[in-house]
Amino acid sequence: MRERIPSWFPDSFAHSAGCSTLMAPRLPLWWAAAVCIAKASLGLVSLRTVKTGGHLWLAAALLGAAALGAAIEAGAFPYVVRRGETVGQIAERVYGRIELEQVIVAASGLEGRSGALVPGMRLEIPAVGFYRTQGGESWPELAERLLGWEKRAAVLARINGSDPWLPPAVGSEIVVPYNLHYVARQGDTTQSLAYRFLDHRDKAWIVASYNGLQRVELRQGEAILVPLTDLGLTEAGRRAARAAAELVQSQAAGQAREAQRRAELEIPLLAAEVRQGRYVEALGRGAGLLSPGLSQPQAAAVYRQLVEIYAALGAGSLAASACAEWRRADPASVLDPELLSPKIIRACLGAGAAGRAR
Repeated sequence: MRERIPSWFPDSFAHSAGCSTLMAPRLPLWWAAAVCIAKASLGLVSLRTVKTGGHLWLAAALLGAAALGAAIEAGAFPYVVRRGETVGQIAERVYGRIELEQVIVAASGLEGRSGALVPGMRLEIPAVGFYRTQGGESWPELAERLLGWEKRAAVLARINGSDPWLPPAVGSEIVVPYNLHYVARQGDTTQSLAYRFLDHRDKAWIVASYNGLQRVELRQGEAILVPLTDLGLTEAGRRAARAAAELVQSQAAGQAREAQRRAELEIPLLAAEVRQGRYVEALGRGAGLLSPGLSQPQAAAVYRQLVEIYAALGAGSLAASACAEWRRADPASVLDPELLSPKIIRACLGAGAAGRAR
């Protein structure tokens, strides 16, 4: 059963984002976005790209893919060149196919450059990504979100053994191609690129359809995307991908530090807005602060304020969920009736009962 939220939540946004709601008066869209993002941070809904009032809202991006547990698995990964390695050797190592060196060359911007690789330089190793489909999604919607353009639906569907007019099977894992960026040279055609990167001239329709082209010849300097899927990794390639993921994770530590520093500055402002009854502004600020990079005390402080915001707005179920997160982050928290309103205590007691029932 889907979570119900208060009548003040705009129906068009809520319906698109997967939140079941009542019909409601129109409110500012950024407020609606903040509410649905907050629901996603509590695990109550799954956010998707939504279209409201003629605008595309990439709501998940406001919190970051990591915060919302995005289902997209990144494909390409960086590779640090070792002394004496060539691109061909690297292709053989990660793909088991030396002929894919041209893909690494194109992806890493090495075309037209002379000289050997320098130890320590980084190359981009193309690899496919994966996405687990959800109910109500269509191939055009997935193409818009995963590939940047809804008209790439035909290619995405065919790559995954389907047709663009059929709905994707719910829960199926689909392949997301790697978009190889190529700058056309004199004499290039859709057929020559299909032969070079897709192994067959008959696949020229993929290059044409993917780039919205009605012609075979390409203009010199024209930017073309070639969707690649035949990029299976060897065991050595998978180990390299895991090592790259660890490197990226270590670099992301700086982002966590930045999130914590921002929270240090904004949590007092959030508390002040709540004290002043400015719940609309506070809701937007609180939802924007939530991220996996927060320290445990910071997460507890943000969820504590969200409990009060939701309770004040009559969103009892959201207040209960926020309270559960608050007390998970701060197990020593006390429901003091002298400090907390009856609405907050009721929401938190409800959250505790729900937790015991589970």
